[in-house]
Amino acid sequence: MALGRSIGGAAEYVVIPALALVAALIAFGIFVACFGKDPADLYFYMYQGAFGTWFSWQNTLTRAAPLILTALCTALPAQLGMVIIGGEGALLMGALGATAAALLMPGAPPLVVGVAMAAAGMLSGGLWIALAGGLRHYRGVNETISSLLLVYIALAVLNHLVEGPMRDPTSLNKPSTREIGAANMIGSIPGTDVHWGFVFGVVAAVLAYVLIFHTVFGFSARIAGGNVRAAKIVGLGVGKLILITCMLAGAAAGLAGMVEVAAVQGRANANIAVGYGFTGILVSFLARHNPLAIIPVAILLGGINASGGLLQRRLGLPDASVLVLQGMIFVSVLMSETLYGRFRIFKRKEA
Repeated sequence: MALGRSIGGAAEYVVIPALALVAALIAFGIFVACFGKDPADLYFYMYQGAFGTWFSWQNTLTRAAPLILTALCTALPAQLGMVIIGGEGALLMGALGATAAALLMPGAPPLVVGVAMAAAGMLSGGLWIALAGGLRHYRGVNETISSLLLVYIALAVLNHLVEGPMRDPTSLNKPSTREIGAANMIGSIPGTDVHWGFVFGVVAAVLAYVLIFHTVFGFSARIAGGNVRAAKIVGLGVGKLILITCMLAGAAAGLAGMVEVAAVQGRANANIAVGYGFTGILVSFLARHNPLAIIPVAILLGGINASGGLLQRRLGLPDASVLVLQGMIFVSVLMSETLYGRFRIFKRKEA
């Protein structure tokens, strides 16, 4: 009976988000049909732009890399019952920290610079989200609001430093920092154009899964997330759990910022703030905050983002039209939350 219930529960967590995704795609098809576009062409070009060719796959996986890491920024605190939506801010701070580390080490071996950039990026992002966790635990400030406001503070800090103390005098039209140097850039996985950031994301997701579901720390975090009062009664350090979990969550998003600098931009500028942190929130919710499920969901959302250019060229849709689809998916996923536990088929007991 227990096996039947576990199978039914697992199926429910797969089927309902899948149906929510399908509903959003149908709604988006109706939306573009109102503008005289054929929904069949829409779905065809979305598939082609995301998964139709090897080039499309590489573009999709490249875009999925930061989504995996920023999704972990929401998924890890969710185990404690916290809703952190500040992954974008942690990404920006991680990018700044990684850039500063590279610029402070001119002439150092690339391996040393790379390690320093990763450490600085993760530390910067981790401290940024830990600030939201500390405000929640010590001052009772809602972590959802504080983490969102910290995004705008991080953006202001980025603009100030890029346009001021860290600005490269030669960057006239687009203020940027100095380049970190070609030798310090992260290369691509052999035989592909996909940078190593995707591997970092997959490894981070696997480690997060092991931490949450196969360690005492993860078990304690889930206990505290289920009932804080019970966790305190049995002697769990809830404050310590919150700070460490938020630190790890921010470190993941900070690593995404480091990857964007070291694998894509080569410097810090406004191009880093493209919304990967906000899309990561959608990835985490669609994956039900499961670190392993985040990987395929991030690839799916990365494919949707990658298809925007093809939709613009072939159908004349704005490149930002995929943002409309993402919004529809998010609303659909939130609405589907009311469906869990309502279908008898998922409650059927099997021998």
